Amino acid sequence: MTLSLYLDTERWRAHQRSVLAEFGNLVPVAKGNGYGLGNRRLAVEAARLGTRVLAVGTPQEAAEAACWYGGELLVLAPYRVGEHAPPLPRQVIRTVASLAALRAVPAGTSVVIECAGSMRRHGLALDELPELAGLLSEVRLRGFALHLPLDRPDSSDPVAEVAHAVAAIAAAGLPVDTVFLSHLGPADLARLGQRHPDTVFHSRIGTRLWLGDTAALGARATVLDVTPVAKGDRYGYRQHKAPSRGHLLVLSGGTAHGIGLTAPSYAHGLVARVKGIAKAGLATVNRSLSPYQWDGRQLWFAEPPHMQVSILFLPGDRKPPAVGDELPLNVRHTTTHFDQVVDS
Repeated sequence: MTLSLYLDTERWRAHQRSVLAEFGNLVPVAKGNGYGLGNRRLAVEAARLGTRVLAVGTPQEAAEAACWYGGELLVLAPYRVGEHAPPLPRQVIRTVASLAALRAVPAGTSVVIECAGSMRRHGLALDELPELAGLLSEVRLRGFALHLPLDRPDSSDPVAEVAHAVAAIAAAGLPVDTVFLSHLGPADLARLGQRHPDTVFHSRIGTRLWLGDTAALGARATVLDVTPVAKGDRYGYRQHKAPSRGHLLVLSGGTAHGIGLTAPSYAHGLVARVKGIAKAGLATVNRSLSPYQWDGRQLWFAEPPHMQVSILFLPGDRKPPAVGDELPLNVRHTTTHFDQVVDS
C-alpha cells in the first residue's frame, strides 16, 4: 500500500550540479513538502552540493532543518510582529519586510531586508529605505532581497527592476554587497553582475534545482485490488453504476497524499481555457480523469479519491494489471506526499 517516488539518483544529482554551475551563488530552497522529496532529504543534498546557505519556508522548518544542515538557514517567510516561533539557533537568518518588523525582531538577529517589487506581495517600499539606517544597529544585516514574478506580460526588464532597487539601496547609504533574488535566469544574472560588479547576487532556487530534470523522477502507485464489474453493477460509497463491463482498480494514493487535489492554475491562451471548460463540464457529470496511467493511457476515477487509496475504472476491452503491479502517475510534486523515496 505504497505511493512511491523513484529517483534516478545519479542523474538527479548531475542535474543539480549543472544548475549549480549555471548559478554560482545558488541558495537551495527546501520548504513545504520538500518538493515531494522531503525537506530532510533536500537539506542533506544541499550540504552535499557544498552550499553554505539553505532557504526554508518558515521558522518551524528552520528549527527542523537545523538538525540536518550545518550551514546558515534563511527563513523566507517574513518576520511578523508578535509571531510565535520556536527557539531558533544562531545560524538562522530572518527575512524582514517592514520597518515595524525590524523594530520588533530580537536584538542580534541576522536579517535580510526584503524590498517590495513588482510582485507587490510584501516588502519594504524603496522610499522607506532611508529610515533603515537608524534601525540596523541592533541586528546583523546580511543583505537585501527581491522576489520577482515568473511572468512579465508587459515585457518589463527584470534586470532593470533589480538595478533600480540596488540604486535605491545605495542612495539610502546602505551597504548593497549582497542581494538575494528569485526567478532570474543566468543570463540576466550575468547582466546584473556587469552593472553591479561590487554586489554578489544569490539566486534562491527550488523547483529548477530539485525538479528540473523530470526524467530523473518517477511516481508510481501500487495496485491493491482488481475487481471485475458488469455494466450497471453498483459500487463504492455513492453506489455509482458501472458504465460498461470492466474492472475497478484500487490503487495506493488518496487525498492524504494530495491525489485529486488541485490548486487553481493560470490559463494561458485559448486552448488552455477550452480544456479547463471541458474539464469542468465533465466534472459536473461525475467524470474526472485521474493522474494514473495504464498501458499508456490515462485512467478515469471511478469515484472521488479516498484518504489513502483511489478507485479507478478500467473498460472491459483492456487487460487489467495484477495486484502488486505499479502504475505510473503524473502528479504535481509540490503537493504530493509520497510514502517513500526509492533511490536507484
